[in-house]
Amino acid sequence: MSAHPLLYQVNTRVWLTELSRTLGRATTLDDIPDAALDDIAAQGFEWVWCLSVWQTGLIGRQVSRTNPEWRHEFQDTLPDLSDDDIPGSGFAIAAYTVHADLGGDAALARLRERLRKRSLKLMLDFVPNHTAIDHPWVDSHPEYYIQGTEQDYAVTPQNFTRVHRKQGDMLLALGRDPYFPGWPDALQLNYGNPDTQAAMIAELLKISGQCDGVRCDMAMLVLPEVFEQTWHVTTPLFWPSAIGQVRDSHPGFCFLAEAYWELEWALQQQGFDYAYDKRLYDRLRDLRARPVREHLCAELEYQNKLARFLENHDEQRAASSFSDDAHQAAAVITFLAPGLRFFHQGQFEGRKKRIAPHLGRAPDEPVNSELRQFYQRLLAVLKEPALRHGRWQLLNCVSAWDGNPTCDDFVAFSWQKEVNELFVVVTNYSPHQSQCRLRLPFADLASTSWRLENQLSAEVLDRDGTELQSQGLYLDMSPWQAAVYRLERQPY
Repeated sequence: MSAHPLLYQVNTRVWLTELSRTLGRATTLDDIPDAALDDIAAQGFEWVWCLSVWQTGLIGRQVSRTNPEWRHEFQDTLPDLSDDDIPGSGFAIAAYTVHADLGGDAALARLRERLRKRSLKLMLDFVPNHTAIDHPWVDSHPEYYIQGTEQDYAVTPQNFTRVHRKQGDMLLALGRDPYFPGWPDALQLNYGNPDTQAAMIAELLKISGQCDGVRCDMAMLVLPEVFEQTWHVTTPLFWPSAIGQVRDSHPGFCFLAEAYWELEWALQQQGFDYAYDKRLYDRLRDLRARPVREHLCAELEYQNKLARFLENHDEQRAASSFSDDAHQAAAVITFLAPGLRFFHQGQFEGRKKRIAPHLGRAPDEPVNSELRQFYQRLLAVLKEPALRHGRWQLLNCVSAWDGNPTCDDFVAFSWQKEVNELFVVVTNYSPHQSQCRLRLPFADLASTSWRLENQLSAEVLDRDGTELQSQGLYLDMSPWQAAVYRLERQPY
């Protein structure tokens, strides 16, 4: 696997619904065409994350269909919404077995083998914080959950629910994070109970035999400091033990953390290969270059283990959050920075409607041909060995002339692999024309001429090496313009 791999997230249930419409029958994982997997591999991806493959329950489905706030959101996504479009949240998991409607565990095993033949690795969901309301543990092991009292229910009814059990009803806590009310389709696991932690590690060990990595939903919620803040329960560390036991059985197994609240480094230190880089995403959405550069000043040990994205199933679509020009500029910065490059199904086509994980169908939307062509060029660039295995460095932009402050609008960095594989990535991340001199970090620039070929367009720059070394590369760029220059030494 490359040092900076590419991951493609697919909404499995939506994908199969689209296939069902094409084939005129119900479909399973076995019906995913080989040609589709060939296409993913040909684009340079190394990972496929199949969202929402696990068994969900009837209670979760009913909650999703009847919750007024959620229903309003779903109706906005699908104006012709019906109950059949709402199978329930893929994160309200009743069992870590592949949903029967998707073909069960055997179909997943066959899909994984087909991916493996194309050098693609499979990533699946792991939800550490909670289970579905109708998980078997509710009857067999209620002690695995945070239990409530009538007083708790009276004071914060939004965080507790009365569950029906064969042995008698109980008040149990709804799964939540410390800043929002409980999720009405999920029950909160109690990480203060060592038996709960052991049971969840057992689930992880089972999952690790079915895939090559897991994306851990809201991974920071089970950190001791966060759990105590939320539930006033002291807990031992979970992730170092869980990750260590899995890797004892499956060396090289990958852990990706959904992470917020500046806890990315803490999760990396506890064993995660990658953690979401929500801060870069937020700064890009603010449309200002300086905060982006400041974020990219972090140590490479940290940056190399960040998952860079412009959209995912939790965020608004990039095509609805950015203009087309700003979208392309933000994508160049995001996916040419070091770390895991994380793309989302529908992103390349410029889809604008976010699909909640409760839904099993996507709306029909027109393809944005300009964005699709841009992403085709970007993915081709990302196949370059220097951009997958090379050395990255943030670059300094200085004023092109006294009194010109627009150098502050640039985000620029370089990639180098061997002495002759040189790339400079530069973006005018602003809504106006900007100029700068860009200091290049490469040795032996002088005494020759250089050709800079933009890998995203037909643009070619010819520059004198002595000027490049003494003054830097002069750039005059349009609003939101981005370039990926390959530097080629020319006869002097």
